[in-house]
Amino acid sequence: MEQKAQKPLTAGEYAKMVQKEAPKSHLLLNCLNAFWTGGTICLFGEGFRQAFTAAGVSEENGRCLTSVLLVFVGSMLTAFGVYDKIAKLAGAGTLVPITGFSNAVTAPAIEFFPEGLVTGTGARMFTIAGPVIVYGTAASVLYGLFLWAGSFL
Repeated sequence: MEQKAQKPLTAGEYAKMVQKEAPKSHLLLNCLNAFWTGGTICLFGEGFRQAFTAAGVSEENGRCLTSVLLVFVGSMLTAFGVYDKIAKLAGAGTLVPITGFSNAVTAPAIEFFPEGLVTGTGARMFTIAGPVIVYGTAASVLYGLFLWAGSFL
């Protein structure tokens, strides 16, 4: 038996079909969740920084230790599967702080660990964060060059 060819969908018909099937987005709720979660992460960071300063650590070292502690906490929460649950609720609120970078490095390292330390963890650890590092470094070099060139004007 021969099958009859189906009439191709027009762009408008396809858009209607997609809109009908797509889950409804709650933009305001998503924004609020991202805001309070990201704000809470930053609040913890500020609390850590103030605790370091109160313990007699210099302001500069306190900021550095705060970043290290937030990266560590983000990695631990990722390792125990907690960070992904928070991210599912908060979305971009967990991506923007430094803990999001920590999660982006830790998650692939854990996922590909069974493939070995070199070919698994070592090769795949920066699959997500790698482009951020590359383009962030390139942008900072360009910014530095502009500042340097501007100093001659």
